[in-house]
Amino acid sequence: MNDSWSGQSSNINPAPISRYEAQKRRDWNTFGQYLKNHRPPVSLSEFNCSHVVEFMRYLDQFGKTKVHMHGCPFFGQPEPPAPCTCPLRQAWGSLDALIGRLRAAYDENGGSPESNPFGNGAIRVYLREVKDCQSKARGIPFNNKKKKKRRKLNESNPELPA
Repeated sequence: MNDSWSGQSSNINPAPISRYEAQKRRDWNTFGQYLKNHRPPVSLSEFNCSHVVEFMRYLDQFGKTKVHMHGCPFFGQPEPPAPCTCPLRQAWGSLDALIGRLRAAYDENGGSPESNPFGNGAIRVYLREVKDCQSKARGIPFNNKKKKKRRKLNESNPELPA
């Protein structure tokens, strides 16, 4: 497991990397910095899924998504009529995408896919809880795009099963 991004050998004219690859590299470096600043510090070869969950909770302080608390009068309202003091959090979709990029970066940096902490069941459970909490708090259900597509196909072709 490499403790830093393992780039290609330096060429005179390296091919430009995609936006996704650049974001994946930034995310990997940010996670590595988080582990270095952790008390006690943790190396990239020693972290586990609990460090990943801690990292996602740490990122909430930089979130931009208003998540209403149970006692808030706007709990469950998609568009509240006034401001409130409820906290800003990382959006579920942002965390889900982050974990996908970090999972890929882990594999690319010498980690074993079978022991990838980003693919651990505890991460999926945490993401599901965040998704459910945000859906209820904001009153906006997360629709499954695959189901939505299937319904549209079925409506246009009544011979297909529902």
